[in-house]
Amino acid sequence: MKKKYGLIGYPLEHSFSKDFFNRKFMSENVDAEYLNFQIGSVRELGNVLRENPLLCGLNVTLPYKTQVMALLDELDGDARTVGAVNVIKFVKGRFGRRKLKGYNSDIIGFRQSVAALLDGSQRSALVLGTGGAAKAVVRGLEQLGVTPLPVSRTKKEGCLTYGELTPRIMEQNTVIVNTTPVGMYPNVGQRPDIPYDLLTPGHLLYDLLYNPDETAFLRAGKERGCTVKNGLEMLILQAYESWKIWNM
Repeated sequence: MKKKYGLIGYPLEHSFSKDFFNRKFMSENVDAEYLNFQIGSVRELGNVLRENPLLCGLNVTLPYKTQVMALLDELDGDARTVGAVNVIKFVKGRFGRRKLKGYNSDIIGFRQSVAALLDGSQRSALVLGTGGAAKAVVRGLEQLGVTPLPVSRTKKEGCLTYGELTPRIMEQNTVIVNTTPVGMYPNVGQRPDIPYDLLTPGHLLYDLLYNPDETAFLRAGKERGCTVKNGLEMLILQAYESWKIWNM
């Protein structure tokens, strides 16, 4: 019987995961299919589960990586630490009941992707955004020995605002990671509101976005000699990690 996997989130028109997994299943002769479940509220997860009894695992994307945690039976340690879930594994519980366990593969995907760009001189990083993806990036940076400094549009405890990015802070934080949707297709002309004139060839700009390939954020960094990278490799790495989680 064909197994089912899928993605919950909103919107999902430009999602990478469906095509990636279905190509993987075809190339490896895996009897499975991957579906998109575009839901307007995280509470609709229950309907998805009832209507798809053959589901074996789910990915979670914006805006539900944090919200979905309240609906799960159990959390992996990393998911609990960062407060965000992007992988749900179905575990057989007592009396045949299906239990839901949350994991975070974004941490591993980001850490493995950015590690090759670090040379040991980078001590601290600005993390643009404070959502579920940002929390995974913060955890990944910490595991690499880089101190993360979150940046938010509004004043929050433990965060800087964009207006507080002084020349000294920009000089000290040579890694800048965009975890926000600013600049994502179709709004390709937009970019996070950082002082781009303070960027130098010693800066590394990493954008979790991959559509377009080169966002306005990355383009501005490249024009100033920065090392730049988009989030496609991270996405592929976290997808492989999702598959490991579902099958371990």
